[in-house]
Amino acid sequence: MNKLEDMQTFIRIVEAGSITKAAQQFNTVKSAISKRLSNLEHSLGVTLLNRTTRSQTLTDNGKIYYQRCLQIVEDVVELESSLKNNLCALSGSIKIAVPLSFGLLHLAPAINRFNEINENITFDIDFNDRKVDIINEGFDLAIRIGKLQDSSLMAKKISSVQTLLTASPAYLKKFGTPKTPQELQKEHALLHYSNAANSFNFNDANGKTLQINIRSSLISNNGDYLCQAAVNGKGLLSSPDFICYKHVLSGQLVRVLEEHYQTTRLGVYAIYPQTRHLSRRVRALLDYLSLYFGDVPYWKV
Repeated sequence: MNKLEDMQTFIRIVEAGSITKAAQQFNTVKSAISKRLSNLEHSLGVTLLNRTTRSQTLTDNGKIYYQRCLQIVEDVVELESSLKNNLCALSGSIKIAVPLSFGLLHLAPAINRFNEINENITFDIDFNDRKVDIINEGFDLAIRIGKLQDSSLMAKKISSVQTLLTASPAYLKKFGTPKTPQELQKEHALLHYSNAANSFNFNDANGKTLQINIRSSLISNNGDYLCQAAVNGKGLLSSPDFICYKHVLSGQLVRVLEEHYQTTRLGVYAIYPQTRHLSRRVRALLDYLSLYFGDVPYWKV
């Protein structure tokens, strides 16, 4: 019996969520995977998984064994790679899910630079705004922007973003530059993110919070499109700074009611399962991204 293959099979069963799914991923029959698991438990003298017809849960021994299997398998892979290549070189694959706009604008150049330094690493990148299931879809990590709620995931903050309220000089010339938040409820219109609120918080002259609703003139699920529409004078834009910062710096967009607008500040996180042992290459990528973006990212204006 090959103990390393047993470990790899056990890892796949845990991460797939069932013996049936693991068998499908191995392109074999369920009975073969089930027998291998039973033989492994017999050889260890412990139960690793509590199994019913509908679910499976790790026992305490199973949790410990799973963590050690992850470390051992990863160590073996890295050892073999180091012998075949340069001893200090990082190698292997990293599967990562990233938000579309942030991924294309900022993560792609960072990952490309990291890959130039570590040529033996292969990336599988999913540019998509959907919330992926990291474990079941086999991702090493995902990048998310916002307030994290899933306590089953570990997170490493790699940067931060904030929203800016902007408009083009042409738009402000046509509709007037608002001096107070209340003026936004008159002739002004908002370029609106799909499924986002069209009300925003402002501070009045006395520092009290005002919630202002702004009518929508254009709705889209893509921030880059809305930003370009704002540059073309189609409306006001409340957008993350990582999307609009170049246009602000160039003067194509100007900040509106900067002293009154209550910006939303969000973290940019790399998330991964707390049960997963991070490989050396993934840890290196996380450290690199943190340094690349820094505490004060280059898009901050």
